[in-house]
Amino acid sequence: MVNNSIFATLKIIKIFIFLLLVCLLTSCDGFNKLLKSTDYELKMTKAKEYYDKEHYIKSSQLYEELIPVVKGTDKAEEVYYYYSWSEYNMGDFIISQYHFKNFTKQFPLSKHSEECYFMNAYCYFLTSANYKLDQTSTKNAINEFQSFVDIYPESNRIDTCNILIDKLRYKLEKKDYEIVKLYYKVSDWKAAIVSTKNFVKEYPSSAFNEEIYYLMINSYYLLAINSIKAKKEERLDLAIENYIKFVDLYPKSSYLSRTESIYNSCNKLKENLN
Repeated sequence: MVNNSIFATLKIIKIFIFLLLVCLLTSCDGFNKLLKSTDYELKMTKAKEYYDKEHYIKSSQLYEELIPVVKGTDKAEEVYYYYSWSEYNMGDFIISQYHFKNFTKQFPLSKHSEECYFMNAYCYFLTSANYKLDQTSTKNAINEFQSFVDIYPESNRIDTCNILIDKLRYKLEKKDYEIVKLYYKVSDWKAAIVSTKNFVKEYPSSAFNEEIYYLMINSYYLLAINSIKAKKEERLDLAIENYIKFVDLYPKSSYLSRTESIYNSCNKLKENLN
């Protein structure tokens, strides 16, 4: 009895799978016929149906075929708009970025132009890599969001742009911070000094700046003690100068005792030089 029941269940499952495969094959065959069809009105209708049902691979294929057909007509804008979104919804952010930007160039007066300009920047945001990797997309995203803000200053997307720009800038900030730390770690004091100076100039409000100033002061000090006598005093003076600036900026810093110790050592070394 049990075996018969299992056998019957398996038979039903096999029939279901068979019918499903038939449906899929029939569906694919029907779509292939649609692709080969010259009935472009039907293709337009079906492309939108597929898009609305979130069948973006099919809608993308149909819209891509329709682009050259409707070029120069009143259908061109709609076709290119949904084609761009189909590519985006398939997760191809590099391709969709290109098409969103191209849409704004081809249809600058479109009601979708603002949306597509934003999406162009947002696609760069989505392809922005981890801060340890190449940051070309990060910089492109910042530039495109900033262009959007300049072109559409009254847009309701401005706040979103500013939030995303801050996230992108932090990624660049983090990368530059790690570069400073690397130079310091490998005892390349000259490179560490240059990178710390560039960092505080580029990111004057950074949360890393207390540490960056400490690294700068100590790098000047360590460079000085490893320098020839003719260059020691100048480099000690720069360490002292930046210590005074640091104390003024961060009077309650957790790095205060360490920088003060460096300051005292610099003064003692200067006395010994005379």
